[in-house]
Amino acid sequence: MPGIDDLIASIEVEKEAAEKRYKKTLRETELILAKAQQEGRSHLTEEEGARIEELKANREQAKGDIEGAQRKLADANEVKAEETERAEKQREVSPTKTRKPAYDQVARVGNEERTYRKDQDPYGKSFLLDVCRQFMFQDVEASNKLSRHMAEERVERAEYLSRAVGTSAWTGLTVPQYLTDMYAPATAALRPFADVCNRHPLPENGMSVNISRVTTASSAALQASENAAVSETNMDDTLLTVNVQTAAGQQTVSRQAIDRGTGIEDVTMQDLFNRVATVLDNTLLNQATTGLTNVAQANAYTDASPTGAELYPKILGATAAVEAALLAMGRPTHAVMHSRRWYWLSSQMSSTWPMINWTGVPVQAAGTADSSSMYGSGPRGVLPCGLEVIVDNNISTGLGAGTNEDEVYVVPQSECHLWEDPNAPLFIRAEQPAAASLGVLLVAYSYFAYTFGRYTNGMQKVGGTGLVTPTF
Repeated sequence: MPGIDDLIASIEVEKEAAEKRYKKTLRETELILAKAQQEGRSHLTEEEGARIEELKANREQAKGDIEGAQRKLADANEVKAEETERAEKQREVSPTKTRKPAYDQVARVGNEERTYRKDQDPYGKSFLLDVCRQFMFQDVEASNKLSRHMAEERVERAEYLSRAVGTSAWTGLTVPQYLTDMYAPATAALRPFADVCNRHPLPENGMSVNISRVTTASSAALQASENAAVSETNMDDTLLTVNVQTAAGQQTVSRQAIDRGTGIEDVTMQDLFNRVATVLDNTLLNQATTGLTNVAQANAYTDASPTGAELYPKILGATAAVEAALLAMGRPTHAVMHSRRWYWLSSQMSSTWPMINWTGVPVQAAGTADSSSMYGSGPRGVLPCGLEVIVDNNISTGLGAGTNEDEVYVVPQSECHLWEDPNAPLFIRAEQPAAASLGVLLVAYSYFAYTFGRYTNGMQKVGGTGLVTPTF
């Protein structure tokens, strides 16, 4: 049976987890209200209202859990105080000849450092070696370090951990969060478009996300005369089902590389994280039927001698179509294009300028560029109409009859929905699939769901022979 100190520690962990759940509901509620305020809406959508009520219920539950934990903690501390008082009375007054324990043999309560820390293991080499040694050699020390790491994860990210390792068939290990954030500067197409999508927490259960789309709206009309029947149309909706998908990658590492190699963290972990991020973003853009290229309404730009001055009105046409489709439900915010198209636009010269420029765009310029921005780190610039440019090299450059065209997408950020686990945790497992060849398998994976289809024609694209391989 655990002692009173162990009991107090477990109650404190329970209380801390409840407090984090409470704070999470507050933050999400604030985000929903801020979004409505930013869009100038005086009311919440039905979906937002339902989510607010759900968050309110979760907040009340968390508040009750906090109060219950506080009461249990007070009772436990009272019991501990009584035990301490009884122990003091039983303690002998006369000194003994027993030596005091050494300083490094005394347990102390304080701010315990994490097992895997960015300042001591910035590239995750120690973590990766421990994973491999535990599964390959049943290394006791490695197993103890990983156990401590998982205990720390249960305290700091309990709500995320439970959903991710709940399947008993998987031996799941949470990768330290600072390692999953390192993929951004690495060499890969990565996920520039995914990072600007409207992100939501992935539901804890199920393999699909269901959204109700109102396909038949109510009606209003002028009343014919006093007491005459007013207009009435029964509303109807259609269920939009979004599947949960898995982006994953694997790598077999030799025992020799694990024992004697250097730079494993760069070659293995970083590359796996990069590929998972790239596959996710590529899926959002190019997947059959549901990918952005297949959902977006086409705007043709056909020209044997394309110019930037000719392409820009086509982008404006796509922007106007997005606004016409969404009206007050959203606005066009981003132009997503391949890096070759961005630099081609930057190379174009003109003696004329737009009649109307966005605030902050110089009059004699067809847009601005952020010289401090690099690939995958946010908008690269702003077009005269106010669209922020996202450069994404997951956009295909083999489109069209000549298989040498790319596309430019005009999208409203609020309607680019992406569901992921909060903090995007990636998980890794290791086993011995090839004992005879001294190999160990590492697998990184992440669950996600997305949709661009809530509103017909809410996404637009510009494509055609005017977007063939540019010449500089």
